[in-house]
Amino acid sequence: MNRILIVCLLLVTVAPSPNIEAKPRPNILFIYTDDQSHRTVSCYPESYKFADTPNIDALAKKGVRFTHAYIGTWCLPSRAALLTGHHPYGVKSLRMEGKYPGSAYDPKQAPFWPSVFRNNGYQTAQIGKWHTGTDTGFGRDWDYQVVWNRPRHPDNSGHYFYDQLIETNGGKAKLTEGYSTDNYTNWAVDYIKGENRQADKPWYLWLCYGAVHGPFTPAKRHLDIYPDIRVPTPKDIFPPRPGKPDYMQKIEYWVKDKNGRPELKGGQFGGQTVEGSKGIHGNTLTDWVRQYHQGVRALDESVGTLIKTLKATGQYENTLVVFTSDQGFGWGQHGFCRKIAPYDGTIRSPLIISMPGRIPQGKVCRHPVAGVDLVPTFFRFADMPLPWDMHGHDLSPLLRKPGAKWDHPTLAIYTQRKYGDDTNTIPPRSSTLDSGGVPWWVSLAKGRYKYIRTMEANQIEELYDLKKDPDELRNLALEANHNKRLVRFRTATVRELTRTKAGLVTQLPPVRTIGR
Repeated sequence: MNRILIVCLLLVTVAPSPNIEAKPRPNILFIYTDDQSHRTVSCYPESYKFADTPNIDALAKKGVRFTHAYIGTWCLPSRAALLTGHHPYGVKSLRMEGKYPGSAYDPKQAPFWPSVFRNNGYQTAQIGKWHTGTDTGFGRDWDYQVVWNRPRHPDNSGHYFYDQLIETNGGKAKLTEGYSTDNYTNWAVDYIKGENRQADKPWYLWLCYGAVHGPFTPAKRHLDIYPDIRVPTPKDIFPPRPGKPDYMQKIEYWVKDKNGRPELKGGQFGGQTVEGSKGIHGNTLTDWVRQYHQGVRALDESVGTLIKTLKATGQYENTLVVFTSDQGFGWGQHGFCRKIAPYDGTIRSPLIISMPGRIPQGKVCRHPVAGVDLVPTFFRFADMPLPWDMHGHDLSPLLRKPGAKWDHPTLAIYTQRKYGDDTNTIPPRSSTLDSGGVPWWVSLAKGRYKYIRTMEANQIEELYDLKKDPDELRNLALEANHNKRLVRFRTATVRELTRTKAGLVTQLPPVRTIGR
């Protein structure tokens, strides 16, 4: 017995001591809103003067704010990119099927990366809107899930703010009362406090709000804010739009009322699943923008509540907080009242990343970045290798030094409702339901310039100086002195499509050369 005791003591003595300086793997809180333009966040210079988001602004003061974030072009492909690390043409097997927004995918062909986190010691959770196939991945990708599964319940898919069918951990959906933004926040607070998770594991929480998607319903407590505002009329809200492709001359969501002010054509919002939604305050551009910004206020309150909870539970210093939206939304810019178009006014998102001690505070990064860049960034913070080739690039160098050199161009693409191999063939005339008259397109942003190529034959290319012309009104592609730059961007776009194995790269239609 004495000999055994001596051996045990020796084993204890020579056992390696823990590295007291090693930092635990961080939690990741990924706050993901819906249809929220960067113009709604008051720390962005492009925001309206009346915009007021003190809690989101405070997050920016504690981290890095990205000026040009292209997260996606509409709801489903944006989310698919954030689950796979691939642009839509790389998400194999994903398809729309059945009544909109019905969709499906094969998890063997399109694996979602949260399963990798889950298999490597992380607790994974998703709360809120789900819009990527009826299979939400509970038990495979997520340890905990409370979701509004829109693809599974198409008849409930327009209930963005009240009376949602909520599924918990893959169970039967239950009709749930209350304002959705508040509900999601309350469930997230419970999770951060320790409910429904193991206390000894780091966690990843993807918190997907439905706000401020149409019908743009604010919380009742916010219906009176922003009185007496007046929203400036965008310069090209009405056609013609010089320097834009043919389809852009036909975009007409707004008409003039009896006072000459823009009002929504038809008297109501016409987005799919929320058709026939009338404005709460009226039908002018100002009325709609006011209502939209009122819906943002609950999101801002939620950000404040979440940060307060992280601090109260002692997790704030070790939590990477990311705030962004699936894409922006146009309110009159280039004539739109929707997303999907290739312009900053319709798709540019806010993006703020914060983690005290690891990320500098109050900094601004002016390099364009994409949604697919967030996934490798998460893996870098979690100290895990990427499980497969991804289309984006780890943003850690920019988070350490926002002004650092960044050679990676940022690609964005719109292929309507086609994904994976179904995008290999470009339709001769893009026409699908809910296309809004916008054909397939691809864009490439780098530095201060952005290039756009419409995927229809004999259309003009577009090139904008985002610094001098942030509203994208002057198409430099039509000016001879910018021809060399145009050719460089055209070539770089083909190179990026090739790098990311886009089958459609061999079928890009010829462009119109008139004017050069």
